[in-house]
Amino acid sequence: MRFKLFMVLVLVVLFNVAVFALNVIFLVGDGMAANQLLLASILEARVLTTMTLPYTGLMTTYSSDSWVTDSAPAGTALFAGYKTLNKAIGVLPNRESVPSIFEIAKNAGYRIGVVVTCQITHATPAAVYGHVSDRNDELTLAKQFADSGLVDVAFAGGWQWFLPESKGGVRKDGLDLIELLKSKGYQYITNASELKTISAQKVLGLFAKNYLEPVSDRPSNQPTLDVMTAKAIELLSSDDRPFMLMVEGSQIDWEAHANDFYGVWKEVVEFDRAVKVALDFARKDGNTLVVVTGDHETGGLSLSKGGYTINVAQARNAKGTTTMFLKQYNIADKEKFVAGLKEWYGIELKDSEYESLSKISPNNLIRRELARFVGEKLGFGWTTFDHTAGVVPVYAFGPGANIFTGFMDNTDIARLILKVTSLNTINFPKTGSVAGY
Repeated sequence: MRFKLFMVLVLVVLFNVAVFALNVIFLVGDGMAANQLLLASILEARVLTTMTLPYTGLMTTYSSDSWVTDSAPAGTALFAGYKTLNKAIGVLPNRESVPSIFEIAKNAGYRIGVVVTCQITHATPAAVYGHVSDRNDELTLAKQFADSGLVDVAFAGGWQWFLPESKGGVRKDGLDLIELLKSKGYQYITNASELKTISAQKVLGLFAKNYLEPVSDRPSNQPTLDVMTAKAIELLSSDDRPFMLMVEGSQIDWEAHANDFYGVWKEVVEFDRAVKVALDFARKDGNTLVVVTGDHETGGLSLSKGGYTINVAQARNAKGTTTMFLKQYNIADKEKFVAGLKEWYGIELKDSEYESLSKISPNNLIRRELARFVGEKLGFGWTTFDHTAGVVPVYAFGPGANIFTGFMDNTDIARLILKVTSLNTINFPKTGSVAGY
């Protein structure tokens, strides 16, 4: 009797895999809305690959308790189809867990992948597998990742969350989750060289103690997003099972938080290269849906400070982020600092401007005020160092891509993916909102 039941379950899984055969590559630019894309397009002097996808929509991003979401409820909405509170991941406001589309796909026989440049326990990747009421509980999220076995291929940063203090990690419970994952059949890699040669079916690649360095200043032992994406697709598509892959351009958001136009430019370009990798595969495969969006807008970026102009040529000649600049130039050395701004950004600093900058506390100067000052000199405006409620574009290519059009909400994306893949076996409640939609 048990054998017959086992065979029935096997046949059900095989049937599901046969029916739900569409691959999905879901790419999320954290903090990326239309102006972040257009900024990069202008400075690159070309149309970005993301902009060439044939179907386009617009998406609202609010959470259940605010018009302005953070990445945790935004990821939950995109990957599970539910609104929740700011800071919450994979749970409703009443803390009831809800499954992500990746968990649903896994149960139907899919292979699952995650590729990000932040730590694997950060808000967006955690929304693939995690269920916590506070996104800052990264120790719990690391354990949930290890215990679930949901993700077959993961490339990210954040090994400190998996290791005990005795091995350089931050876990006080003594758990070694890397060894646990190895015992479950995962191969563990830690640098770009190992990434090139890995060929296992289950891989955990953690390339930094916490997050990878920004792409503008990333060391060679840490891989780029497009390289990780290509390897993940190679591994996930190496057998007959369908796969679902989430790729995040994690640090677009961080550079936008800093109001650093150069950082946003380069992070968007790195993300766009990953989109190209996904699109190239989808075109050859013919059975892969590619969806590209952002989880929210960050910074309130505008593409002019007035005067009907942007100093494009000057911006294109910039030499790096202001964080990189301040590693070489100390504002206390006025002569060198002023000369550095001229060399790096083409800015002639006035005495009054120097005096204003020199009064700012060093911590704010590094990540915020200098970056905003430089950007505004070149014609880029910012309204905040935080997220905004601005709408975000959605792009799609492949089978079913035509339904990702029009004006929608972020909760619609997960539901549309389930519909296209025929995985829509869950009855969703109405989401509602504080805004009265």
